[in-house]
Amino acid sequence: MYELSGIDVRSDGPVRVVTLNHPDTLNAISEDLHEQLVALWGHLARDHDCRAVVLTGAGRAFSAGGSYEDFEHRRVDLDARHRSLRLARMLVDEMLDCAVPVVAAVNGAAVGLGCTVATLCDIVFMAERAFLADTHVSVALVAGDGGAVTWPALTSLLRAKQYLLTGDRLSATEAVELGLANFVVPADQLLADATAYAQRLAAQPPQAIQQTKALLKRRLLP
Repeated sequence: MYELSGIDVRSDGPVRVVTLNHPDTLNAISEDLHEQLVALWGHLARDHDCRAVVLTGAGRAFSAGGSYEDFEHRRVDLDARHRSLRLARMLVDEMLDCAVPVVAAVNGAAVGLGCTVATLCDIVFMAERAFLADTHVSVALVAGDGGAVTWPALTSLLRAKQYLLTGDRLSATEAVELGLANFVVPADQLLADATAYAQRLAAQPPQAIQQTKALLKRRLLP
């Protein structure tokens, strides 16, 4: 539907089902995929028939986060590091600016940047064996790609410190209990349930739902 490398988009009526499609790398977000993921939201903004989005990953993981191959590149290449930081900010801005509701279908591990992407969504479904973990600090990186903003807003400052400073995993059930996810469902029902919920949101009056989302997102803005 859209010309995006590594990301599949299909239509289900007014819902766009977006799949990160690099299962061989657990949907790790390389620089190229990062650029494509930023571009995705512009495509969706121009898709006037889109009323809601489902975001999921192919294979065993939602996303394993940033690609380790790119970490070394950014360590020695200052321009690459700055480009990565710009992309990270652009992705957060684009997701927050997305007018329509975004439903995450977290099918497996959502780690690092993958975890941030999940927490930037409006509604989060998780498969029973899926988990969240923001591991930036554990690999000597600042949790600065959005997690330090989303976690305190969704949980509490104390809980955010507990998990962001350690990189500890949160099971799907724990994520719901702490406010980082909405629903835990069997893996074989995940995409169907998330899509059905997105269809429900898509059926709401579009102006009302989009402007309400715009008001709510102010809590995540500086």
